[in-house]
Amino acid sequence: MKTYLSVPMAVVVSAVLWLFGTGLHPYPGLVVLAPVPVLLIASRVPGRIAFAAALVSWLGGAVPFVLYFSGTLEQPWLPTILLLGITATTYASLILLTGTLIRHGRPGAAVLALPAGWVLMEFLLAAIGPFGAWWSLAYTQAEVLPLIQIAAVTGRLGIVFVILLVPAAIAVLIDPHVPRRMRIRCASGTCAVMVAVVGYGLWQLSAPAERGSVAVALVAVSQPEDFVPVDTVEGRDMVVRVVAEVERLTDRGARVVVLPEKAWRAEESTLSDLAVPLTEVARRRGVNIIAGLVLTRGETSVSAAIDFPSGLVYAKNHLVAGWEDELTEGTERAVLPGTGWAMAVCFDLDFPDLVRANRNQGASLLLVPALDFRVDRWLHSRMAVLRGVESGVSVARSPQMGDLVLSDDWGRILATASADVTRTVSVLAIVPEPTHPTVYARFGEWFVAVAILLLAHVVLSAVRSRAGLRASAGRRRAQPGIRTGGMTHIIDRGCRKVSGIGVQ
Repeated sequence: MKTYLSVPMAVVVSAVLWLFGTGLHPYPGLVVLAPVPVLLIASRVPGRIAFAAALVSWLGGAVPFVLYFSGTLEQPWLPTILLLGITATTYASLILLTGTLIRHGRPGAAVLALPAGWVLMEFLLAAIGPFGAWWSLAYTQAEVLPLIQIAAVTGRLGIVFVILLVPAAIAVLIDPHVPRRMRIRCASGTCAVMVAVVGYGLWQLSAPAERGSVAVALVAVSQPEDFVPVDTVEGRDMVVRVVAEVERLTDRGARVVVLPEKAWRAEESTLSDLAVPLTEVARRRGVNIIAGLVLTRGETSVSAAIDFPSGLVYAKNHLVAGWEDELTEGTERAVLPGTGWAMAVCFDLDFPDLVRANRNQGASLLLVPALDFRVDRWLHSRMAVLRGVESGVSVARSPQMGDLVLSDDWGRILATASADVTRTVSVLAIVPEPTHPTVYARFGEWFVAVAILLLAHVVLSAVRSRAGLRASAGRRRAQPGIRTGGMTHIIDRGCRKVSGIGVQ
């Protein structure tokens, strides 16, 4: 009875930890503890109870994502249900598998089941789904700098593996049925991984780097929430105020100024209302200005980033379903002439492959007009920061209704401020230009192969355990002189009678 009373308590505690450990602005340490309560009961209760407890706890902690997808992003219910259903079912299945392995004397495999299985699931969601790597547990650790440095080697998946390795190891160490020597082995292995990851992170953060630098400014001028036609009174007024901000920031040393996504609407016939004044001030002050706008040419509209004075146009490669259905995706990347500065737009940075491709073509700095939804200002900006760590690029992300963020290739926030349409906000910082791509930039999602091998080991251990149990049961049935009833007991040969079992 005590065991079964612990089940609802474990569900509630785990759900609360998931609720505050994930979401749009998580507390990073909580996500490491979130699986522990249900892991602790998984080896002590029947499988269906363990599965249900894990499923309910995960769904309870996912409430903010339901509200965000269906409310803020106005996504259809089907994608939301699929995302939550896949993640909840995967999580519950891995908790069940972990508990089964602990119960059957396979603690080493039990420690690996949850992190390896979850890594594979996240990889498949990003590869098959329409949102790229938008969703990952790795983003919860975006401000834990020693930990996230491993992303330069493994990408976000390495961070995810470490996050879930720890609670699985805790469950094995606490379970009283695990032999002491096996606990020591599991603890030693987990500690070795953590020391290696954190040690690498501290070394990376302390190592001197040979790199250039450039002064970058981000600006979000006050404006209506709707995209402003550039040839209207409001549109021209915004241009005047942007020019004034550029003048002020170049006086402070800025050499690049990045504006938000979709600040204006323009057609080919009206683009000059924006291009002429920005080109003039850019040439006169020796500065590059990256402007975000909805640009219509003929019957095709794109979410564009345009560099002035060069006039180079980049069309957003990845569009948000529902919100940007009227736009056309671009297919080309764009690096400013004579620089290592590449342009991207907002949602593009949710796709690691696009950032890797820019890095491998020589980009050292990403200039990113963006547009957020206020409530996701922290999460979406930190996704961009982690993209920079993965591929080894600095990121200058300038969203309206979000957090202006300048970050380096180690994930350090160099300057930040919250933007809102009601006021003009700007930040300025010296941003490094890294010289070399990372291991992840060169080799991509290689870590998923490691996860597959580890998961194969876990599954093989589970199969062997099941086969061993069947063989053991068969040997017991074959022992002469022993007849068992409906219950299975360990029978001492010296006993003459065991309750419920007769011995011939």
